[in-house]
Amino acid sequence: MADRVTVIGWDGSPLADAARSALGAATLVAGAAHHLDLPEVPENAERVRLGSVGLAARRIAGHRGTAVVFADGDPGFFGVVRTLRAPEFGLEVEVVPAVSAVAAAFARAGMPWDDAQVVVAHSRTLRRAVNVCRAHTKVAVLTSPGAGPAELGLLLEGVHRSFVICEELGTARERVTILTSDKAADHTWRDPNVVIVIGGFVAAAEGGGWIAGREPGGEPRGWALPARAYGGALGEGESDLLRAAQLARLGPRVGDLVWDIGCGSGAFATEAARTGAAVIAVDRSPGSCARTEHSARRYGVQMQIVHGSAPHVLEDLPEPDVVRVGGGGAAVVSAVADRRPQRIVAHAATRDAAELIGRDLTEHGYDVECALIQSVELDTRAWTEKERSVAFLLSGRLPDRAP
Repeated sequence: MADRVTVIGWDGSPLADAARSALGAATLVAGAAHHLDLPEVPENAERVRLGSVGLAARRIAGHRGTAVVFADGDPGFFGVVRTLRAPEFGLEVEVVPAVSAVAAAFARAGMPWDDAQVVVAHSRTLRRAVNVCRAHTKVAVLTSPGAGPAELGLLLEGVHRSFVICEELGTARERVTILTSDKAADHTWRDPNVVIVIGGFVAAAEGGGWIAGREPGGEPRGWALPARAYGGALGEGESDLLRAAQLARLGPRVGDLVWDIGCGSGAFATEAARTGAAVIAVDRSPGSCARTEHSARRYGVQMQIVHGSAPHVLEDLPEPDVVRVGGGGAAVVSAVADRRPQRIVAHAATRDAAELIGRDLTEHGYDVECALIQSVELDTRAWTEKERSVAFLLSGRLPDRAP
């Protein structure tokens, strides 16, 4: 095992004394090509081109001597330190930090970033990173080959965002480009790069807050808000308790894409967006689309609103994680099930309609549950009934998908 392992963060600035001292004693140096070309790297040290951090960690664990690992930016922020400290390698590391690539990117853009979300995009997480960009007004994306600005732009089709693309930060080839997301696929971008994605209904908060990322507390406390919160009477299938049950069964979360088909007033779509999930709200009524946009703006959440009739309008939408079918019946549920989201919820007014939807979900391989939900609102001054609603709630879950 290496006698000592020092991880040096590199941001293009002159190396600190601690970094120079560690390099002077190094018998193995691992890093990218531009790190290994630095004049401070000892000529007689073994040089390891850093591709897979896991493979490099095994090499270091078997090395007898003193090792140095270079990493761009802050190596403790989505960096190599986590892998090097994994129990299977048994390495104890010292870290010489540097300015993170995210901090440097926002500095180049002259923007604050305490209100930004930060995500990592690679082949496995690209779609989820894009969903965070859909759901938030300011996101920094740490990219990788095959999951860069062009791919982000392509997957954000239909959603207008501005990109600040920072290439090869800290090097002589550093370049900062500002363009709209629909233009990103027209260029070839150099790795590594950081993309700042900005835009949406609401500008980023000014004045700062007390927590990094999206500050909670700007919206009403609680879920399944009453009808008056959405401007008056709600449509069929939008009652408070039914909405609460639908949210509970779908469990939307950050990184998910939610479809709300037949969005009506926008009540469900708005509350799904408040969880941090990305939302596409669909309705054939221009009035419903307008009400949904008003609700989203009122509560400061982002969503894409699509005017059109399901199931045909669904064909060009990106893949969903969870779906609420608020209108269209069994035909729309069947079209949704063909896209294989993890979970689907729908409702029906009659048992026959519920059985039809349930059979269709079962035939598509979903585990199906159905509950009869009845709510009665009481006037607490006289304890008399004010309003009653009854609906069959159906939910389907794919057993072969992650929960």
